[in-house]
Parts: sequence; structure tokens; C-alpha cells
Amino acid sequence: MFGNYELDGKKHHHHIIGVFVVLLLASLIVWVNVDMSNKVKERGYIGQEISSKNTISVSGVGEIYAKPDLAVTNFSVVTEGARVVDSMTENTKKMNRIIGVLKSLGVEEKDLKTVGFNVYPRYEWHNREVGGFYQQGERVLVGYEVNQSLQVKIRDMEKIGEIIESATGAGATNVGGLQFTIDDEEGLKKDAREQAIVKAKDKAKELASQLGVSLVRITSFNESGVSPRYYGLEKTFMADSEMGVGGGVAQIETGENKIEVNVNIVYEIK
Repeated sequence: MFGNYELDGKKHHHHIIGVFVVLLLASLIVWVNVDMSNKVKERGYIGQEISSKNTISVSGVGEIYAKPDLAVTNFSVVTEGARVVDSMTENTKKMNRIIGVLKSLGVEEKDLKTVGFNVYPRYEWHNREVGGFYQQGERVLVGYEVNQSLQVKIRDMEKIGEIIESATGAGATNVGGLQFTIDDEEGLKKDAREQAIVKAKDKAKELASQLGVSLVRITSFNESGVSPRYYGLEKTFMADSEMGVGGGVAQIETGENKIEVNVNIVYEIK
């Protein structure tokens, strides 16, 4: 009798455990299904907001014209001699004389920069006559050439012609790459950018009105700048010792520089 009761108790106990396990598994399956469904929904919405937005894109250009306040040019001295030391000594003497003249005209030392110093051997071909015919001879070293270049920033724009004339008179062989620029362009770029943004925004408002839509917010902005355009002289002068410097000071016209900024703005619309 007690044996049967004990057996029935064990069965009842096992039945309760089985029900509990079934309920636990059922709950776990439901939770997994709900979690997977939510994740699927999340993946389905990834990128949906951006891709479903309606947008318009507008652009604007800002242009600022200003007179340059800085001139940059290069003075070069080329000397030749039978020995390297002779060529270098003569070259250094002329360049130092040029630097002294430039400083006397108000050019500061910070605006003088050596940008090139080269020494080249000079060769000649010596032909020889054999039986009335000339045959190619040998290449003979006949001397050396020293070439030194000095970059000069000229801040007093009224003295450009005087400085060029004085430098060539002091021994400059070449004057090249004269360019006119603006020492601090950031302020002008800021003004050009502001002008471009105003134009782009006005265009966006006009376009939205014509399309019958409303501007919501800016979703993208892009800016690109154009290198300043120099409206002025850009030449290379060749100094000739036989010409002298009595022709008067050259009149240098600086013209204007153009600073341009392009912007592109993308708006969300509804």
C-alpha cells in the first residue's frame, strides 16, 4: 500500500516538473520569436528615413575683387669663371650688392629668401683636324657656372618698378615670375563664402516657393574654392649689361585679384 502511494507521489512529482519544463520552453520560444521579429523590423527600417526623404540641392557663388597688397618676384645672378671659387666669389659679391640695395629701398630681411643655388660645370668640344678633315675631339672642362636665385616679397606696391630697376642695376641677370597676391586672403574668403551662402539660401527659398514645398532643414553642405586669379603683370625681365638702366622706372600695374568660393547646400523638403 505504501509502495503504491510512494510510486504515485513520484509520478505526480515528475508530472509537475514536466509541465514546468514545457511552460519554460514555450516561454523561451515566444521570447526568441518576438526578439527576432523586432530585429527584423529594425533591419527593415535601417536607412529608410534617409532614403525616403525628399531633398533639393542648390548652389551659390561668391566673388570678391580686391587690389593686391603684395608682389612676389625672383632675382637671379648667373656668373661664369674658370674656377669654381672665382665664379662663387663673383656671384656672392653681386647677390650681396643686390640684397643691400633691396634693404635700402625698404625690403625687410624676412621678405628675402634664397630659393636656388646651383653650380654647373661648363664643357666644350674640341675638334681636331686630321688630313684636312675635322674629327670629333674630346670634351674639355672650360669653367664653371654659378646660378643663385633670390625670392623677394615687395609690400610697398609703389616701389615695384624702382626695386626691379635697382636690382638689375646692382647685377641681377634675370627678374622672373612677378606675381601679385594678397597677404591675408582668409578675410576675403570669409566674405566670399558668406555671399555664396546667402545666394544659395535665396535660391532655395525661391525654388521651394515655385515647387509648392517647404524647407525643413539643411542636410548637407559642401564648399570649394577657386585659386585667386591675378589680373596684372606676370612677366620675366632679362637684364642686359649693354642696355644700361637709363630707360626710366617701369610703370607696374597690379590690377585686381578675384577670390571665388562655391557652395552647395542640400535641403530636406516636405
